[in-house]
Amino acid sequence: MRLLFLDTFAGISGDMTVGALLALGVELERMRSELAALPLSGYALRASDTLVHGIRACKFDVEIDAPAHGHVHPHRAYADIRTMLRGSALAPRVRETADAIFARLAEAEGRVHGVAPEAVTFHEVGAVDSIVDIVGTAIGLAALEIGAVYVAALPLGSGTVQSQHGVIPVPAPATVELLRGFAVRMSDGSGELVTPTGAAIVAALARAGAAPPPLTIDAVGYGAGTRTLSDRPNLLRAVLGHSASALGSDELIELATNIDDTNPELYEHVMEELFAAGARDVWLQPAQMKKNRPGTVLHVLAEAAARDAMAAVVLRETSAIGVRFHPVQRSLLPRSQQTVGTEYGAVRVKIAHAPDGTLNVAPEYDDCRRIARERGVALKLVYQAAIAAARR
Repeated sequence: MRLLFLDTFAGISGDMTVGALLALGVELERMRSELAALPLSGYALRASDTLVHGIRACKFDVEIDAPAHGHVHPHRAYADIRTMLRGSALAPRVRETADAIFARLAEAEGRVHGVAPEAVTFHEVGAVDSIVDIVGTAIGLAALEIGAVYVAALPLGSGTVQSQHGVIPVPAPATVELLRGFAVRMSDGSGELVTPTGAAIVAALARAGAAPPPLTIDAVGYGAGTRTLSDRPNLLRAVLGHSASALGSDELIELATNIDDTNPELYEHVMEELFAAGARDVWLQPAQMKKNRPGTVLHVLAEAAARDAMAAVVLRETSAIGVRFHPVQRSLLPRSQQTVGTEYGAVRVKIAHAPDGTLNVAPEYDDCRRIARERGVALKLVYQAAIAAARR
């Protein structure tokens, strides 16, 4: 499986992402040809080699024909962009990837402004260049046959930036919403280093909180940003590789305690608290305990650094007076989390790759249940649509 690691030491934006993919070998003519499937005009693509702090990189630009667009307001509703994508002749994978990126952005903007995603109107991101950046990213990922995307901790910059709504803080509110679950470095750098478009690409394509598995590096490409930064080269480094092993591995700890005098109604709350504290998994096992009492063994799987936090939750929320633990090792299938577009809405799915090439696809239950309730459709139909979109 081909993996892509985005080394975001200087942040990420849409044009930097496309530039890095072009530097990895995606042909500009292919991107230009596939973008012609969209009903967009009055623009031209340009890719040029540049040196940033002595490092060769690709600078990608979307040049807008000012006379053609001088009278056109750049605002576009998410619903209109979704209709444009789904009605286009783009390849299915490209169309669904681009749709998923816009869907994540609409969800984040909707939370910021207190409206439904379908009611969101994009300002800067609705412009032609941003649409090209997002669809171009989808084209590049499909061309390179990327199976999973990983990302480094993101520097969020500092200061303020001008937007259609006025002056807003850096990082932009939508950027913060999009990067829930991802490792970030607050106040690292000056100005806006992660744009909403870059954050949407990360949120839709990369796996939150996951380090890349051991890989063999095949190629490295750099995408150049527009600004000159005083403390680092304004570059996005994209590392293309393939999994060095069919199976990954990691080391965790398993905590357990036997309980025979806690109200069973409390276990749901206990499990929620453990997951909130960082547990990887929690499960209950029936047991026959001393004096022939029916009891429960509470198991918790977590990272070793979280041992004390897990034990504190168990001892606080149950009647247990002790917790035992031991290290465990796991063999893991390469996996990724992606957001796919369906006719009902965007759904996050987990995809695992078996050694024989089989894909195990698992839609996120919470996403499917929410969409089923919002759209008034059967939950199983949302599941089926998400699985079909992920397999495409």
